[in-house]
Amino acid sequence: MKTYKIACIPGDGIGKEVVPAGQTALDTLARKLGTFRFEFSSFDWGGDYYRQHGIMMPEDGLKDLRDKDAILFGSAGDPHIPDHITLWGLRLKICQGFDQYANVRPTRILPGIDAPLKRCRPEDLNWVIVRENSEGEYAGVGGRVHQGHPTEVATDVAMHTRTGVERIMRFAFGLARSRPRKLLTVVTKSNAQRHAMVMWDEIAVQISKEFPDVKWDKELVDAMTARMVNRPASIDTVVATNLHADVLSDLAAALAGSLGIAPTGNIDPERRYPSMFEPIHGSAFDIMGKGLANPIGTFWSCVMMLEHLGEQAAADKLMEVIESVTADPKLHTGDLGGQATTAQVTSAVCQRINGA
Repeated sequence: MKTYKIACIPGDGIGKEVVPAGQTALDTLARKLGTFRFEFSSFDWGGDYYRQHGIMMPEDGLKDLRDKDAILFGSAGDPHIPDHITLWGLRLKICQGFDQYANVRPTRILPGIDAPLKRCRPEDLNWVIVRENSEGEYAGVGGRVHQGHPTEVATDVAMHTRTGVERIMRFAFGLARSRPRKLLTVVTKSNAQRHAMVMWDEIAVQISKEFPDVKWDKELVDAMTARMVNRPASIDTVVATNLHADVLSDLAAALAGSLGIAPTGNIDPERRYPSMFEPIHGSAFDIMGKGLANPIGTFWSCVMMLEHLGEQAAADKLMEVIESVTADPKLHTGDLGGQATTAQVTSAVCQRINGA
């Protein structure tokens, strides 16, 4: 029987509640199917670790993750620690350390979800946003000088390499090709950002020639926000920079009903290192410890993880169960207008996996 080694990093806030829920669902699924099993390793990295050690994770922590088949991540963020420390010290350290350059965020209106676009049918909003995940606006290049003086200067330099843009563009075209509509929208801001974004446009034209069966168009990022609201059916697969796709994918999740249900995968397409899967909702300290967190985003992230591991039948089964749970209003958590708890949703998922 195949054993998958999974690193579990709950991180901060409600991550400590939804990651164990994800483990429970995965274990239940593995026992039900009987064709594979999971070996979980838990890591206590995050804000609490920072308070004890002055860093979010050990300096050499990546070596403890390197032999894993995948990583299940909760969230990074603590109201008592500056956000740039929590992000760069944990999540981005893993993403960049393992060159997980393709961030993939599917968005759909799941059954039973009351999405805010009232004229939008579920079949009209079925997107995948591909985010360049290794450089761009989040490359970490910049600095501050003359701090505290009127002459203080702070810079953040967006670094876009031809290698980085070509590989994310090729990944996005390939993903678009694998979907029924074979449609890709390339999002930039090349009217105002006349160097790097123009290079993005030029590389899109170049890479498109390798995928003659994929129809593609391009959109400026500000116009894309309006298009997502006004013409959702015109969109299928999207590729954008680190910052632009970060913003667009949160908008997409909100349009689909809640950030609490949205998953993401930080992928190393070449499989040199483990890829990392996580819900996008953040640490949500305001509801931490109350049992109110929506675990659906984590369960959907587990679906993506199963797909990445090659367990498509298991992924399909878990997604079918997720949709049956969201279709029941009694199992909606507070972010969806309901009163269900994390434990109740998790129990319902496990019962339905077992056919109860």
